[in-house]
Amino acid sequence: MGKRIFYFLLTNILVLVTISIIFSLIGGGNYINGAGNIDFTSLLIFSAVIGFSGSFISLAMSRWMAKRMMNVQVLNPQDALSSYERDIVEKVHRLSRAAGLTHMPEVGIYDSPEVNAFATGPSKKRSLVAVSTGLLREMDEDAIEGVIAHEVAHIANGDMVTMTLLQGVVNTFVVFLSRIAAWIVSRFVKEELAPIVHFIAVLVFQIAFSILGSLVVYAYSRHREYHADRGGADLAGRDKMTHALQMLKAYSNRMKGEEQTAISTLKINNKGKSMLFSTHPDIDERIRRLNSR
Repeated sequence: MGKRIFYFLLTNILVLVTISIIFSLIGGGNYINGAGNIDFTSLLIFSAVIGFSGSFISLAMSRWMAKRMMNVQVLNPQDALSSYERDIVEKVHRLSRAAGLTHMPEVGIYDSPEVNAFATGPSKKRSLVAVSTGLLREMDEDAIEGVIAHEVAHIANGDMVTMTLLQGVVNTFVVFLSRIAAWIVSRFVKEELAPIVHFIAVLVFQIAFSILGSLVVYAYSRHREYHADRGGADLAGRDKMTHALQMLKAYSNRMKGEEQTAISTLKINNKGKSMLFSTHPDIDERIRRLNSR
């Protein structure tokens, strides 16, 4: 899920900045009145329009972006697949049916040494579950099923949609506050330079506030991981879900230095690192909560 959140946030920031530039160039969002002061009601409406547009466009692009950026090979059940490829498709579809999904997710594999898997997509009907070749090499069948069940649970829980709504609210405040900050900065320069300074300041503040706003999204993501763990346990069995987390922990403990920062599947061990910028909670805490149900 870590990669799913990263690409969603990256796409969101890019889309948000692009929409803001377009609106600025065409003169949209007239929130400064004739006296040169901000009309806060107009600005809030303008911010909500841009903010939610950015998040929903990012959601619509999420599956396409993930495929392109990760070079995911989509496995078509109608094609001649290898035995292990067909097994992955079967696992995803079986667990999806158990989760009550009426439309089967696309299933993909991407070439990467890291132990990773993610689920993404704009809706339950247009979703994708992808696993890395590293995960398939390092984990046994029970652990792989636990990982896939976790990702299917994200889809069944509608996490991408709720994430989008949260991101829309965050975007609204980002746009709102960035324009107030830019307006304040532009008041300290010559009148003829004010429009240029305001335009540049909006972009700078918007990117900075977007990064700060991502902390809220990361916190929500950590909260949703516990729910996906429970969902994965319901689908594949608690033993398999716990075993998957334990294998991920064991694998992370074998990693040294730089290699350990690349592991992001069910977020392996964050001990010693700030949780603020983590999409996943500490793995020991996840195991504890899963087994305390």
